[in-house]
Amino acid sequence: VQLQASGGGLVQAGGSLRLSCAASGSIFSTLFMAWYRQAPGKQRELVASITTVAYTNYAESVKGRFTISRDNAKNTVYLQMNTLKTEDAAIYYCAALRGSNWFWGQGTLVTVSS
Repeated sequence: VQLQASGGGLVQAGGSLRLSCAASGSIFSTLFMAWYRQAPGKQRELVASITTVAYTNYAESVKGRFTISRDNAKNTVYLQMNTLKTEDAAIYYCAALRGSNWFWGQGTLVTVSS
């Protein structure tokens, strides 16, 4: 599975960004997908996940502000991030689970200015 994340950038606190992750090399609709993030000096943490039937799960810190979704026709998973906070700044990674194997994208940087 190859994953290509995009959509990161610089945004002011309170602003919005939408991340995209295009997948190839597998049947996308069968993949469990997730977004993780890693801030400097911190461990990588799960932000949101979406199952093959579009059940979603979120970290408490982003509930009500972030929305994960998938478009199986486009082989793409999205992360809509609203009301961004400075503490949301991190490298965001797209991940896919196939069987018991995780696959990772290259990450996209999100910077939030105060």
